[in-house]
Amino acid sequence: MKHSRRDFLKMAAATGGAVALHRWPAWAFAATTARVALVKTDDHRDGVLRALRLVEPLALQGKSVIIKPNLNSSHRFPASTHEDTLQTLIEVCRAGGAREITVPDRAGMGDTQRVIREKGLDRLAADLGVKVVALETLPAPEWTRRAIPGGHWQRDVLFPNLIERADVIISTCCLKTHRFGGQFTMSLKNSVGMVARQGPDGYDYMRELHGSPSQRTMIAELNTLYRPALVVLDGIEAFVDGGPEAGRLARPGVVLAGTDRVAIDAIGVALLRMHGVGAPVSTGRIFDQEQIRRAVQLGLGVTSPDAIEIVSDSADGRSVAAAVRAELAKG
Repeated sequence: MKHSRRDFLKMAAATGGAVALHRWPAWAFAATTARVALVKTDDHRDGVLRALRLVEPLALQGKSVIIKPNLNSSHRFPASTHEDTLQTLIEVCRAGGAREITVPDRAGMGDTQRVIREKGLDRLAADLGVKVVALETLPAPEWTRRAIPGGHWQRDVLFPNLIERADVIISTCCLKTHRFGGQFTMSLKNSVGMVARQGPDGYDYMRELHGSPSQRTMIAELNTLYRPALVVLDGIEAFVDGGPEAGRLARPGVVLAGTDRVAIDAIGVALLRMHGVGAPVSTGRIFDQEQIRRAVQLGLGVTSPDAIEIVSDSADGRSVAAAVRAELAKG
């Protein structure tokens, strides 16, 4: 479904007008139930707008907003966030009255500034009046040491002040496997791009992460550092093998939206399984996948598939939602 400019502004105002963000401590993240919108589509803009109509709208008037994309590399979607998805979210926030919109990330593969240029995001930012920030360019005073009590990180991680200060945090992620130890990369893994690669003393946090047998547990632990007001997963296309920058392509044709990272990632794993992903993502209970299991232990989201409510706006979407529920219930 295509939308006219007038339709877009009406939908954006509705979706961007009315849910308050609460800054809660980590122990308060967990919800007893989670509502996740699942929209069947092959159009990124259409999918984002329709998904946002099915979840609680955001209170954006006068707020500073962070939109955290997945700028892993300059490879085409689903390696990194699709430009139409990011643009639509920016326009929704602008229509909702956001005072300031910042798009920060740290690329997983290569130089973030180069990725921004090659993806055309510098031009997009200029056209839309937002800031795109390559996090590794921030000076040392713009980072804060953050402890993860009971975590597997060897030392405190560095978290950017600009994200810490934001009124609203939106995370938009892709749907793909991760051959470098993450196994899959969705909303939980998207948090890795928020923290520093290296400290002022040269300590390499990413070397520690990727060299640790606890990598997937450590990924989940980073999510205690913040609480997103909204997560949008663009699963119109996905990698079901390889990843994160290239792999075997599948076309689930869905966009998800919600606030619960555990629920979003659990549905994402179900979708990967429905499209032929291999081991280890294909084996065992979805809630026993290490990223998800640790996130549940930390109180970051729902504790079981039964607590996830999937809603859609079409017969095709409801059919996919039913198949996802069946996949979640296995094991």
